[in-house]
Amino acid sequence: MNKFSLHLALMATLAASTAVPAAAEPVFNRVASFAVAENLPAGTDEKTTTSAEIITATPDGNTLIYSDSPNKAIGFIDITDAKAPKAGGSLDMKGEPTSVAAIGQKVLVAVNTRESFTNPSGVLATVDVAGRKIDETCALGGQPDSVAVSKDGTMAAVAIENERDEEVNDGKLPQMPAGDLVIVNLANGKVDCASLRRVSLTGLSDIAGDDPEPEFVAFNSKGEIAVTLQENNHIAIVDAKAGKVVSHFSAGAVDLKGIDTKRDGAIRPVDDQEGRKREPDAVKWLDDERIVVANEGDYEGGSRGFTIFDKTGKVLYESNAAFEHAVIGIGHYPEKRSAAKGVEPEGLEAATFGSDKLFFLLAERASVVGVYKDTGAEPQLLQLLPSGISPEGAVAIPARNLLATANEADLGEDGGARSHVMIYERAEGTANYPQIVSIEKDGAPIPFGALSGLAALPEAGKLVAVSDSVYSSQPTIYTIDATAKPAKITEALVVKRDGAPAQKLDLEGVALDGGGGYWLASEGNADKLYANALLHVNAKGVIKEEIALPAELRAGETRFGLEGVTVVGSGDDTTIWAAVQREWKDDKKGFVKLLAYTPASKEWGAVAYPLEAAGKGWVGLSEITVHGDYAYVIERDNLVGKDAVLKKLYRVALSELKPAKLGGELPVVKKEEVRDLIPDLKANGGYVLDKVEGFTIAADGTGYVVTDNDGVDDASGETVFLDIGKIDAK
Repeated sequence: MNKFSLHLALMATLAASTAVPAAAEPVFNRVASFAVAENLPAGTDEKTTTSAEIITATPDGNTLIYSDSPNKAIGFIDITDAKAPKAGGSLDMKGEPTSVAAIGQKVLVAVNTRESFTNPSGVLATVDVAGRKIDETCALGGQPDSVAVSKDGTMAAVAIENERDEEVNDGKLPQMPAGDLVIVNLANGKVDCASLRRVSLTGLSDIAGDDPEPEFVAFNSKGEIAVTLQENNHIAIVDAKAGKVVSHFSAGAVDLKGIDTKRDGAIRPVDDQEGRKREPDAVKWLDDERIVVANEGDYEGGSRGFTIFDKTGKVLYESNAAFEHAVIGIGHYPEKRSAAKGVEPEGLEAATFGSDKLFFLLAERASVVGVYKDTGAEPQLLQLLPSGISPEGAVAIPARNLLATANEADLGEDGGARSHVMIYERAEGTANYPQIVSIEKDGAPIPFGALSGLAALPEAGKLVAVSDSVYSSQPTIYTIDATAKPAKITEALVVKRDGAPAQKLDLEGVALDGGGGYWLASEGNADKLYANALLHVNAKGVIKEEIALPAELRAGETRFGLEGVTVVGSGDDTTIWAAVQREWKDDKKGFVKLLAYTPASKEWGAVAYPLEAAGKGWVGLSEITVHGDYAYVIERDNLVGKDAVLKKLYRVALSELKPAKLGGELPVVKKEEVRDLIPDLKANGGYVLDKVEGFTIAADGTGYVVTDNDGVDDASGETVFLDIGKIDAK
C-alpha cells in the first residue's frame, strides 16, 4: 500500500465535500461542546481539575455518562437536545472510576480502590442512572481498567490490569501481582456477583508472560472477548461462556517509514523506525472475525497507527505512517512528541451508521478523531474531526446519528481549556473542519501549525502566513490558497540566516515589501534569548536585514512584544508599522504602542492605542494590517472557552497614524469596532479558542482570520481559518 494513500483519500474527501449539497455524502460535524467542570458539585472551586475519559450512553441515546478519575466520580450529561447539552451532575464512586458501560437504565462502573501497586483492588459498581445512586458493588480482586458488556446483555468482562509502577525498576516488567480477566453474568442489568470467574492470561506472551497487563476488552456477537495486553504486546481471544482463551498472538511490530523521531522544533517526517512494537491499547470488533487495535504504545513501543487482525492473528491491514501523515496535513501533529510515540492513537469506537460500517480512531496527542469506513479490505479515511485536548474515549449513537468524545486533559488551573465532552452529528452537508490543510510536496504533506500573522498576495485569495516559535528550528512563510475549500497551504518557505534555518525567532507578523520579499515581525523574549526585531527577507527566505529596536524602546520592553507588521507607502515614503501586544513598562495602563519605522531614515516613532478593559485575564493586540484608508488590528483577551469575552477586529484611520518621537507623550489614536469574532469562533461547535493571531484582507477585499494552535502543545491543535466576507476599504 502507498504509505500516503490515506492522506490522499482524505484530501479527496475534503474536495468532494464542496460538491452540490444534493450529491453530498453524510459527514460528521461537531454541534456542541460540554465543559465537564459544569458538573462539579455546588460549592466546589471552579478551577478544580476534572476529566472525561471513558464515555458511554444510555440505550435511548439521551444521557451520556463519563468517568472522571481525578474527582473519583462519574458525570452525567443530558443530550436530549444534542446541540444544547445540559449538566446532569456527578456521583462520587468512592474510588477512581476507570471505565463505564451502560446496560439498560444502569451503568457498570469499574472502580480502582487499590491501596498500592502491590496490593491492588477494585469493584464493579452498578449505578442507577435515573436515581444517580450506586445499587451494588462486586469485589474484583484487583485493579480494573476496561469494562465491556456482551451484545446480548448477559455478561460483562473486566480487564484487571494491576498496572506496573513506573517508578520501580524504571517501570520494567515483570511487576507482580499479575493481571487477568474477570467475567460476570448479568440478568436484567443486575450483576450476579456469585458468578464471577477469572480467566488467567499468564504464559501467553513472550514478553513478561508471567505478568500480563490487560488493557482493553471488547465483545463480538458470538460472546468472544478480545483483550489487549498492552505492555506485553499481545492479544488474546477468550470464549466468555467457557471462560478460556481460544486464541492468542503477538501484536507484532511495524517498520515505520517517513515519520519524525526527533524533538527539535521542526516537523520533518523523513525518519525510519524499524521493528516498532505495536503495543495496542483499545480494541474493537469490526465483525465476528476481525478486530481493529489502536497502537498507542506504553512500555517500549507504539507504532503511531492502527492494525486490523483476524482472530488468529493474521494482519489484514496495517496503517503504517498514513494516519500520522494525514494528521500532519491538517496541522495537528504534536512535534514535541516526535521522540516518543507521535500522535499516539489510543481510543477506538466502531458502529454502523445507515449502511456504512465505521470506526473512529482517537489520537491522544494530536487531539483528533479519524473517521474510517470499513470496506472489508483497505479502510477509507473519511474525515478528521477536531476534538478537545487528549481524547480518551468515544461512544457512537447511530440511532440518533451522533458521536461523542471524552477528552481527558484539563488545563484550567493554568488558564487553559477545560476537559470537554464533544458531540458530533452525522448528516448530509459539508464538513466544517478542517478549515485549512496542506498539499503534498516531495512525497509528504507540508508540515504546518502555530500560524500567526497573515498578509495578502497580489492575486485574489492568495495569502501568506508565518509560524511562531513553537517551530524554533523551522521558521516558515506559508503560501495559502484561500479560494479553495478548505484553504490549502501550497508552499513553505523556510526563513534562513547564513544558509541555515534561522534560530531565535518568534515570527508573529508578515507583510509584503513590494519587491517580492517580506517584512517580518519577531517577538522578543529575554528569557529565551529572543529579541524583538523587524526582519527584511528576500523572495528566497534569506534574511537581508535585521533591525533591532532602539535603546529607548528596549529599556521598557517585556516578553509581550511585536505581534504584527504592515507596510504603508512605498519607496522613500515607506513606513513599517508594528503592533506591540501588551503594555510595556513605560506605557500608561490600558495603552499599547503601535511602532513606526522608516527604512529610508532609519527613524522610529510611535502612537498609543487604547485597549479595552481586561476581565479575568489580560487584553492585547495580535495583528495589524492596512487596507484602503485604515489599519486593522485584532484585539483579544487571553481567555478560552466560556471565559473568553474579547476577540474583536478594530480599525484605525491612517490619518490617525501620526507617529511621535520616542521618549515623549504619544498621541492616542481613535479606534472603531469592525467585527466581534466570538460568534465566528463558536460556529463549529467548539469552545472559543484564545489565540486569534492573524488577519488580512485579500486583493478582492475579502477578510481572513486565523488562530494559532500552539503547535498542539497544551492545546487542542485546532486551527480556525475564517472567511469573514468583504471589508469596506473606506
